[in-house]
Amino acid sequence: MDTLKIYYDELGKTLTVWFGDPSEEFIAEETGEEVLLMKNHAGTVIGFERLNYEPTKDKIFKIEE
Repeated sequence: MDTLKIYYDELGKTLTVWFGDPSEEFIAEETGEEVLLMKNHAGTVIGFERLNYEPTKDKIFKIEE
C-alpha cells in the first residue's frame, strides 16, 4: 500500500488526501458536496479533496517527517 499523504492549504482552504500515487491522477469527479474524487485511468479512487475546509483551532495537527 502507498503511503497516505495529507495536504492542507490554509490560503485555498482545501484538504487533500492521497492514498494512491498522485502522479496517476487521470480525472477528478465532483460529488456535489464540496468534495472531489481523484481517480486513475482504471476509475479507481486514489484520493479526495475537500473544498472550503477550515479545521477548528483545537483540531490542527502537524505531521513531521
